[in-house]
Amino acid sequence: MAKGKKNKTDGGSTIALNKKASHDYFIEQRLEAGLALEGWEVKSLRAGRIQLKESYVKILHGEGYLIGAHISPLQTASTHINPDPTRSRKLLLKRHELNRLIGQTERAGFTLVPTAMYWKRGRAKLEIGLGKGKKQHDKRTTEKDRDWQREKERLFKGN
Repeated sequence: MAKGKKNKTDGGSTIALNKKASHDYFIEQRLEAGLALEGWEVKSLRAGRIQLKESYVKILHGEGYLIGAHISPLQTASTHINPDPTRSRKLLLKRHELNRLIGQTERAGFTLVPTAMYWKRGRAKLEIGLGKGKKQHDKRTTEKDRDWQREKERLFKGN
């Protein structure tokens, strides 16, 4: 008997999305980064207890940090640690990626925004978007375009 292939997923299961990022920014480029996490944080991520809405990415002293992400500790967390839900978490990026991001954020006026967090091969990954801020009228036109696309789909589906 031949051994069958194991049905193994490569990851891709989403932990959290930041829908507000695409509403507030024009996302020009996306980048994947790892995170330096503690044990209780990984357990909380597996339970889906993270919020990326008010978080941002900042480059300090040549290293990237995720600031403002709220990871709620589980009730079953160990008693000998004091979990800080909003601590700054270091991003694991390669040197050439960091240099490119530093140049684009300083010169071109771009902002680094976390757009999604997901599992990849058992490790938590953060998708970072390099974006420019939208003005109020840009947000309105984006919403009108989205509504028009939805209406167009309805019309084609009806015929």
